[in-house]
Amino acid sequence: MIVFDLECRSGAHRFEGWFGSTEDFEQQKDRGLLCCPECGSEDVGKAVMAPSVGKKGNQGAAAVASRKSETMSNAAMPPEAAKMMKHLAKMQAESLKESKWVGKKFADDARAMHYGERDSEAIHGEATLEQAKELVDEGIEVAPLLHPVVPPEKAN
Repeated sequence: MIVFDLECRSGAHRFEGWFGSTEDFEQQKDRGLLCCPECGSEDVGKAVMAPSVGKKGNQGAAAVASRKSETMSNAAMPPEAAKMMKHLAKMQAESLKESKWVGKKFADDARAMHYGERDSEAIHGEATLEQAKELVDEGIEVAPLLHPVVPPEKAN
C-alpha cells in the first residue's frame, strides 16, 4: 500500500488516500472515483509531500521545536479558530435538539417531505455524496453537518 497526500483543487482541502500503487491512484482518478471528503469536489490531485527525514545528531530539541512552531501542520489551532469551532459545535448541538435522527433513511425522508408525502420536520441523518447530490439536483435543500454526529444507538 502507498499513502498519498491529496487535495481538492477547488477548496484546497488536504486529506490522505491509500492506494495499491500509483497506477491504482491514476485509474481511480480517471474513473471519477476520488472526491474531497470536505466539500465533495471531484477535482482531486496529489498534494506536495514533504519526505520524513531524520534529524542530524547535532540538532537539539530546541532547534527542532523552534522550526516546528513556524509551520501550520501539526501546530496548535489559532485561538480565534478554536473559539469559532467551539461556537459552531455549540450552535449545531442546539439545532440538533429540535431535529429528529433518521439515520440512513435521510435521503428518502427528505424526499418524501419535499414532495408532500409526509409531514415536514427537521431531520438529520446519513447520506452518501451521490444521494446528497441527487437531493440538491431535485431542489431539496440539504447541508452537511460541520461536526460529526454520533447516532443515538451508538451514544453512551
